Amino acid sequence: MKIIVVDDEQPARERLCRLIRELHGYEVAGEAANGREAIALYTALKPEIVLLDIRMPVMDGLETAQHLSTDETPPAVIFTTAYSDHALEAFNTHAVGYLLKPVRKENLAASLAAARRSTRAQLQAVNDEIGASKARTHLCVHIRGNLELIPVEEIYYFRAEDKYVVLHHRNGQSLIEDSLVKLEEEFSDRFMRIHRNALVAKAEVSGLEQSGAGSALKLKHCEQRLSVSRRHLPTVRHFLKHQSLMS
Repeated sequence: MKIIVVDDEQPARERLCRLIRELHGYEVAGEAANGREAIALYTALKPEIVLLDIRMPVMDGLETAQHLSTDETPPAVIFTTAYSDHALEAFNTHAVGYLLKPVRKENLAASLAAARRSTRAQLQAVNDEIGASKARTHLCVHIRGNLELIPVEEIYYFRAEDKYVVLHHRNGQSLIEDSLVKLEEEFSDRFMRIHRNALVAKAEVSGLEQSGAGSALKLKHCEQRLSVSRRHLPTVRHFLKHQSLMS
């Protein structure tokens, strides 16, 4: 079985790789130093198992696992962690595989033999219980069977269209299945509702203009003007007023 090892510390990766090579029936297919690298590596190699550190820069292990779980045939994920007893209880309660650092060969062998896929619900439950950050740093889109990450900081706005939400970002447009309601709740500190079908990144707002059709929002890095509904116009005006006072 193919395995990728994900950990931001090179000595930890080297130790795990060495232990895996001492076990029969497993192959180290690749290594990654953070979650974003892990998604790219997984897309290229499609391993059956991912050994995943939790605390990593760029994108942590729990968020990475949630993105992996959206694949059509997701891998089994085993977390490697040095977390407290409380966190370990969360993994046990929700039947999510983990290994306590420093990893022992016999424990690794047992975990690999019992490896199974984790659902998004299980991963989110663990995430909530150990107090990890709720908001994702990236959104995952599916393109021709592959996973592609869009950094949240590069998203200009979300717009609901039919059954999907279109996210407009630095490199174009992508379809996601998340609802605007869910996105608004998760990213309320970074995005604001301007219409029943649109959320806009606060950092992208540059001004408000009037036209015959009503009010429209101007963005810093996008020529598209976004309609602002009467219901949400007071919120937008308050935001712009606050921004002008802060500048």
